[in-house]
Amino acid sequence: MAQILNGSDPQAIHTAAEKLRAGELVAFSTETVYGLGANALNERAVAQIFAVKNRPHFDPLIVHLTDKEDVQRYAIDIDRRAVALMDRFWPGPLTLVFRKRPVIPDLVTAGFDTVALRVPAHPVALALLHEAQVPIAAPSANPFGYVSPTTAMHVQETLGDAVGLILDGGFCAVGVESTVCTFMEEQAMILRPGGVALEEIEAVIGPVRLSSTTQPNRRSPGTLASHYAPRVPLSLIALDAPLPRPRPGERTGLLLLKPRPVEGYMTVEFLSRDGNLVEAAANLFAALRRLDGLGLDRAIAESVPEQGLGRAIMDRLRRAAASARNH
Repeated sequence: MAQILNGSDPQAIHTAAEKLRAGELVAFSTETVYGLGANALNERAVAQIFAVKNRPHFDPLIVHLTDKEDVQRYAIDIDRRAVALMDRFWPGPLTLVFRKRPVIPDLVTAGFDTVALRVPAHPVALALLHEAQVPIAAPSANPFGYVSPTTAMHVQETLGDAVGLILDGGFCAVGVESTVCTFMEEQAMILRPGGVALEEIEAVIGPVRLSSTTQPNRRSPGTLASHYAPRVPLSLIALDAPLPRPRPGERTGLLLLKPRPVEGYMTVEFLSRDGNLVEAAANLFAALRRLDGLGLDRAIAESVPEQGLGRAIMDRLRRAAASARNH
């Protein structure tokens, strides 16, 4: 099994950084989810990410940087709106898509002339970046299409010994992946909702368009129709809708935004004590994993309001439900 080291230990950071520079993979905590990292400038190392995750090569990776000053080393045509967002939200759960410089291998960007960059806001991730002195390409540290990991144990449970080292930074505070924003067209566009809300971005740069949820945008990871899915079939119901009764003899789980009276379900998960969407986002993937570990026949998830982080939650739930329909 993968070795789990305390991410607050400088020696652990040093060991992980040496592995990255040597072309090996390291899993590490960020504020969003745990990432499976490789030196973004080492194409052979990056290829290992795709192999370990069984990730299709048309799905690009996000490159993590030490600070916003690094952007000009890897990107060109940096829009003034992007600069405003970097100033406001970096380090943080926001990824920005730019035209790339040739130093970034095409494998990282799925062959596109654009690269997705972000500066993470987790002390372990930042310490690793500072120590390694290389940009780190890192998707979520889990098999492709499955529920993203928000603890070191989640990584170990699903990747096992496919990754040698996991830097444990505790539970991920944001709990959903970063928002991905691009300026390739005249109006800024969110390709994937995530840890920074649409409303927060618009407060800085004005109107922003939301990419279609039914047409994946290949310049961004995490936009395939089926993604973020537990193995148990999942279906969605409207917020506060009457709960369907479990079928006789069926082992059914329930995922609710906040507590309410229920009966007949084998297990019930609540994302928040009082409907707080920030708390709900942080708890989403862990709750889906718990449901997945119970041998259920199916699970039912209640929708959440599509505002703030609710958009990111609903994006993940819809893709998880789509995966169930496609099985």
